[in-house]
Amino acid sequence: MNKQVLNTIIIIIGAILLIYAMIVDTENIYLKIAGLVILMIGLYTATRNWVGENKNDEDDTE
Repeated sequence: MNKQVLNTIIIIIGAILLIYAMIVDTENIYLKIAGLVILMIGLYTATRNWVGENKNDEDDTE
């Protein structure tokens, strides 16, 4: 599986957990924290992969 697809799936899962915890209006703070942490991990890894790919493109143009 492509890393970009995996990161997108992680981001979507984190967003769904976070939105679900807000809509249901439950007092389960751990569900909100888990959704936020999963979302941030997905965004962090996606950004690292994106920056790594762009550095290779920049070196080729010089």
